[in-house]
Formats: sequence, C-alpha cells, structure tokens
Amino acid sequence: MRILFLGDVVGRSGRDALTAQLPELKSRLRADLVVVNGENASHGFGLAPEMARAFFTAGADVVSLGNHSWDRKEIIPWIDQEPRVIRPANYPPGTPGKGSFVAVLGDGRKALVVNVLGRLFMEPVDDPFRAVQAEVQAHPLGKSVQAAIIDVHAEASSEKAAMGHSFDGLVSLVVGTHTHTPTADHQILAGGTAYMTDAGMCGDYDSVIGMQKGAASLRFWRKVPTEKLAPAEGDATLCGIFVVTDDTTGLATGVAPLRLGGRLSQAMPTI
Repeated sequence: MRILFLGDVVGRSGRDALTAQLPELKSRLRADLVVVNGENASHGFGLAPEMARAFFTAGADVVSLGNHSWDRKEIIPWIDQEPRVIRPANYPPGTPGKGSFVAVLGDGRKALVVNVLGRLFMEPVDDPFRAVQAEVQAHPLGKSVQAAIIDVHAEASSEKAAMGHSFDGLVSLVVGTHTHTPTADHQILAGGTAYMTDAGMCGDYDSVIGMQKGAASLRFWRKVPTEKLAPAEGDATLCGIFVVTDDTTGLATGVAPLRLGGRLSQAMPTI
C-alpha cells in the first residue's frame, strides 16, 4: 500500500495549497491512501465541516484532529455523521465522534487510521498508549487490515518516540503532528514500522508555527494580552511523509519525507 500522510493544515494558505495540489500529488505518487491532519484548518483553530468536505474532494481519505478538535462548534454534531473525520481516541468515553477509522480501498484492502493526543505538556486526557493498544488489538495488522497508521498529536518528541517503539512491528506508520516543524528522523524502525517525530505543517513557514509573526512573537516579550493570533497568509509548504508497505505483513518497505512549495527545501518521494 502506498500511503501519504500530510501534517497539520494551517489556515487558508494551507487549505488552498492542499486542495490545489493534492489531486496531482496523489496521482504522481500513486497513493492508495491519503491521511490529512486538519485540526488547524480554520484560522488556525479547529476544522469546519465544509473544509473537511473540500479535503475529501481533493483526494483525502481520512482527516484527523487534535487538541483543537472542538474549536469550531459546528463540528460537534456533525462528526458523528462523518466517520472519516476522527478525533483523539483517548478522549473520555461519551465524547462525540470516533478515534479511529478503517478505510476500505477500491480493491478491498483495508487500512486502520488512529488519532491520539499526547499527555506531556498537553491537556489532561486518557492514556494514549492504551488507546492505541486497544485499536491495534481490535484490528491486527496483516490479518484484518493491510495497513495501520497512528497519528500522535503531541508536544513532546520523547512521547512520540516512545509510541513508535512501543508499537514497532504492530503498525505500518507512527507519525507525530502538532509541533508544525518537520523533523529529519524519518526511518523504518527495527520491527518494520515507519516513523517520523513530526510531519510538519501544511502552511506558511514565514511565520511562528503557521501564525503571523508579529502578534505571536509579542506573546514571548510581554505578559499582557496581545492581538488575536491569525494564520500567516504567504505561500504554503505541504509537509508530510510517504510510506510504502507490504500487503502481507503490513510493515513498511520504504519511507520518505515530502516538502512541496513555499519556503522550505523541497523533497519529493521517489519510492
């Protein structure tokens, strides 16, 4: 299976770049499955239903969320109607929506996608490791699903790395989101799981993690309220990771970073 995962979409710049470029990118990479983290799509805070629909039209198969899941209130009643949009699986029982989705490809192959929220330096939530364990046990790799992707929306690189090693050999890909900065540690772990600490963002990198520089920088200089943060509006870089898996085992056979457009050095997978 050929899997493309794109990091946090931030604001209009990120949305426009994704919807404009994803159709050609999906075709170029011959991607079977596209997963997009969309929790910052709406002005940097949350996801509106119409934005998710635009991502699906452009070629996304699953949209994951994170700590801004509920910033756009209209998503709360809607998320139960759209299972392809997943919120963190380790939110408490009774929270709207689901934390995972099994995508069924046109040829019948299946891929599990799980979204969890980290706990280090983040809001209090249930244990993400046990949440992933439950999903993996319910959908064993190489048996009921041909691929499994874990989106770890977390602040601490140590927590993401621990997740990768904990489930090495049990899932196809463990990839971090949330910090909006692509890391250079894409690799296949010892047990065959692809890993990257953070996929980066789909947004304008002439910014403070996607937000306009002025107001964001002042927050570090002054301990008084500043103007409201707003997404940067320059050319966006699409950032993510591309993974190829073996359909028998579900484990990774190739992994490469993606950086397309905008200010960052370009990287196009060739696997």
